[in-house]
Amino acid sequence: MPTTNMNEIIIYFKQYPLFVQEILQIFGIFFLSWLIGTLFSLFTKFSLKKKRILREHGISTERRETLFSLLNGIIKVTFFSAAGLLSISLFVDASTLIWMVGLFGAGFGLSARPLISDVMAGASFIFEDTFAVGEKVEILNVEGVIEKITLRTTWLRAPSGEIYTIPNGDIRMLRNFSRGRYSSVKITLRIQTTDLDRTLQILDELGNNALDTFPNLIEPWYVINTTGEMTQVIALELLAKARLGYGAEMRTKLLGIIQSSLSSADIDLEN
Repeated sequence: MPTTNMNEIIIYFKQYPLFVQEILQIFGIFFLSWLIGTLFSLFTKFSLKKKRILREHGISTERRETLFSLLNGIIKVTFFSAAGLLSISLFVDASTLIWMVGLFGAGFGLSARPLISDVMAGASFIFEDTFAVGEKVEILNVEGVIEKITLRTTWLRAPSGEIYTIPNGDIRMLRNFSRGRYSSVKITLRIQTTDLDRTLQILDELGNNALDTFPNLIEPWYVINTTGEMTQVIALELLAKARLGYGAEMRTKLLGIIQSSLSSADIDLEN
């Protein structure tokens, strides 16, 4: 019975004019390509969502989103390229198709070098865990949060709200603020030279108790003078290490406690 129904469908299909048959075949090829590509994408997303796989391979949630975005792009390009070749094969024989693909590949390689560079760079992000979705980075002097990574471009959300679409081939160097062992904290104080000894004593006392007061500090801070000049007003720099991602928060808290302690000792800060 199924064979009979299939034969009836083929006979019914051949009743159409040749160009209609070819259009329907092309539509069917691209539809199947889209369907299979979608199934592969869903399978990839499902696999990357498994907690066991993430735990065994040490893949973070941000890394998972990055991998899925890039793999999804590769799957789409692969299946739709195959669909295009199958569609062309309906009109030309195999030898001509090979010749056309070679000629097209050479021409495309010369005319679309930036595009190929972007795609190759995007594919390399699969193997190099340089940055991931959700991380704060600086690319091409633009600072922001990675919002999306595709096979060709990276989307960067700037602090002012706009989206920067950066070709992957242009990413040669970047700063990643979301990775590392610690976040640096630097505070500059300008005081009268006559208050130097008292200020250093207060800062040392605060520093000795800082780890108990601020759990996000990694180690006690230290105070330096970068210029080495002794004038009426001297500039001191307080340098500390906070847990990764807590630098801005610690800077604000340290400013508050230092200002309060110096004010209690009648030590005025200079502009």
